[in-house]
Amino acid sequence: MAEENVTATLTVAAPVARMFAILADPTTHSAIDGTGWVQEAVDQAPLAEVGQLFRMNMYHAARPDGDYRVVNKVAFFDPPRAIGWLTGTEKADGSLEFGGWSWRYDLAPLGPAETEVTLTYDWSAVPAYIREYLQFPPFGPDHLINSLHHLAEIATRAAAVSERP
Repeated sequence: MAEENVTATLTVAAPVARMFAILADPTTHSAIDGTGWVQEAVDQAPLAEVGQLFRMNMYHAARPDGDYRVVNKVAFFDPPRAIGWLTGTEKADGSLEFGGWSWRYDLAPLGPAETEVTLTYDWSAVPAYIREYLQFPPFGPDHLINSLHHLAEIATRAAAVSERP
């Protein structure tokens, strides 16, 4: 059986607490995203607990109108070591449906100012009926490492700003 997840790892010159804070802020997700699909956070409150929902406006050229919205549910929350969510949709009646894929960031401090970040996209829980019309993973192989490089840029830029006199 083929792997049903992809991972990428990058060492970032930033403390683990800063990295976690950036990931827990939905307003940073569009800047982190390596595909350009994530447009903006609808729910802007920081992620604070398992079960919390946050919505994101998205864009994908292959969709009929391009624009769509996803709802994410925090599934992993262990500050400052791990954070992750399931992605789904909200139906017209307000019910939520999650597709079986998740995003997870694992953070390992390598010292006071360096963090190893591992990003995992897992689609192992996607049911067969979704696999009939969606290919997994739905992005190219560079997406995860691009996202980690974007995260590193945000973290190091934040460090430069906080270190100014």
